[in-house]
Amino acid sequence: MPKPAEVRMLDSGYAREARSLLYNAYRHEPTFAYLFESDRPGYDQRVRATVRELVNQHLLQDQPALGLVLDDRLIGAALIAPPQRRLDITESWAWRMRMLLTAGFRCTRRYLDYHATVLGCLPPGTFHVLPLMAIHPQFQGQHYGEQLLEALHNWCAADSSSEGLVIDTGNPRYRNFYERQGYQDIGQIAIGPVVEHVFFHPAPRAVEANSG
Repeated sequence: MPKPAEVRMLDSGYAREARSLLYNAYRHEPTFAYLFESDRPGYDQRVRATVRELVNQHLLQDQPALGLVLDDRLIGAALIAPPQRRLDITESWAWRMRMLLTAGFRCTRRYLDYHATVLGCLPPGTFHVLPLMAIHPQFQGQHYGEQLLEALHNWCAADSSSEGLVIDTGNPRYRNFYERQGYQDIGQIAIGPVVEHVFFHPAPRAVEANSG
């Protein structure tokens, strides 16, 4: 077993590390490859700019973020959108303007449409949503993903209004991972050529009550 990482709440002091980690993870994702046009020059810059603006706006709005730290290095990070605030970032005109200037109109429009489609797939209720979550590629396959999800479940369970946690992915490898962790596939949407799956994990206290 690998050495367990330390779970920490992330603030602006971790912004640079979080941006680097999430960029290195998401630049290889099929959904981002479509949204930000990997076949066109400047793809890496568009992904880097998008991750930067998402992380910066998330922390600027004082929304929660959870990380895994191993030997003083951030190896995992998750941005958390609480039920009452999950639309705030993309509705910010300042954020949209920065996205237009860095990612371009077409990619910004694609991202906004993708974001709205995923949220539209959710059933009625109050859920925590994970806009971005990743383990650094160098540390994948070492059970840190399980540790980060467990920490997220424990953190979200402290909110009595939350019915559970939602995440989406167009990566087949991650779909299998989420299913093994008890996530339910609640919807599939087409993001260009990518089939994006939306997953839901009930709040731990609800699971305990149903099994009691």
